[in-house]
Amino acid sequence: MRAMELRSLRTVSRSLVLPPSLPRRHKSIVKCSSGGSSGNHLSDARIIYSAAPALGHNKESHPESNLRVPSIITALDKMELTPKYRGLEIIELTHIKPASVDDIVRVHTKSYVTGLEKAMTKASQDGLIFIEGSGPTYATQTTFQESLLAAGAGISLVDAVVAASKSSSSPPIGFALVRPPGHHAVPEGPMGFCVFGNIAVAARHAQQVHGLQRVLIIDFDVHHGNGTSDAFYDDPDVLFISTHQDGSYPGTGKIDQIGKGSGEGTTVNLPLPGGSGDYIMRSAFDEIIAPSAQRFKPDIILVSAGYDAHVLDPLASLQFTTSTFYTLGSRIKELANELCAGRCVFFLEGGYNLQSLSYSVADTFRAFLGEPSLAAQLDDPAALYEEPLSRAALAIKKAKHLHSLF
Repeated sequence: MRAMELRSLRTVSRSLVLPPSLPRRHKSIVKCSSGGSSGNHLSDARIIYSAAPALGHNKESHPESNLRVPSIITALDKMELTPKYRGLEIIELTHIKPASVDDIVRVHTKSYVTGLEKAMTKASQDGLIFIEGSGPTYATQTTFQESLLAAGAGISLVDAVVAASKSSSSPPIGFALVRPPGHHAVPEGPMGFCVFGNIAVAARHAQQVHGLQRVLIIDFDVHHGNGTSDAFYDDPDVLFISTHQDGSYPGTGKIDQIGKGSGEGTTVNLPLPGGSGDYIMRSAFDEIIAPSAQRFKPDIILVSAGYDAHVLDPLASLQFTTSTFYTLGSRIKELANELCAGRCVFFLEGGYNLQSLSYSVADTFRAFLGEPSLAAQLDDPAALYEEPLSRAALAIKKAKHLHSLF
């Protein structure tokens, strides 16, 4: 993210308040190690998640801070959406194995990976360095190893979901609660708070290790996932669909950027006008995302789940709500069940208001479970304003026309 885009943060460290009337559940705690991803409990689970909070990768007052994942875990626990309360229904994958350099260089250049590893010496001496020219992406002495762990968590979840799909017609959906995020990291280096392309690395792993050749990546972060797009721009076996705020960082993701060579038609960009909210996103899903996925017929769905399109987020100006993210979680799960035997893994990307981020992820979990949304207790309608329906309709119409040609 460019510095000029960093508006002053709203109060993001306010305490998370437990919504009323939650059911009380107390079950035995179930956790699995990453080495046991084909174990006995996975086929019984509804959700399997991993947490890689990168506590050492932190810069004071930076929006992409080490408070993000712990805030989500706190909300999940308060809303009784953890193994402590759900037993076999929700499993935490623990003891994650970091990704190997070989895993990372399926997406990134070897020179970038080795260069970042060497930069850890300077980070250790200086305490913190900037690893992107314009300065928003930083590194500490732990960044290299913690970035490997974030990518490894995604790989482990893909392994777990694929293993469960072999013994169950309804495998658990995965969620990698990881940072640093990944979708801006280009093959040659870091960008926009992102170090390694976690979802791109997992996509190549799914293809090369599990033989899941056709991968659908849905990116609903408020910013275009340019790094993911670059990695697969000429690849006919990866369908990349991105909704993002038109004109926002990093300025890519134009509607007529559709892929090249044999990958022409397998990049779908839908830039939404500022102010777009729940209605426009639902329309985009119904008219563009779902039909494109159904035509593509993926073997697995991976999701760049950015929560910075929330109306309370400080870094952009879309107006999604907790309800919007609940709907996305529910609809994407339906697509996975319809198209690829339920194989689906979400990857945390953006989201910088700790409360809206945490509540929205928790409501996404409720969507995975098929339980009612708590959005009515969490969202403030007074924060919303009229959506630019006519401009959004033109964007959706143009996208439909472009991709009807392929």
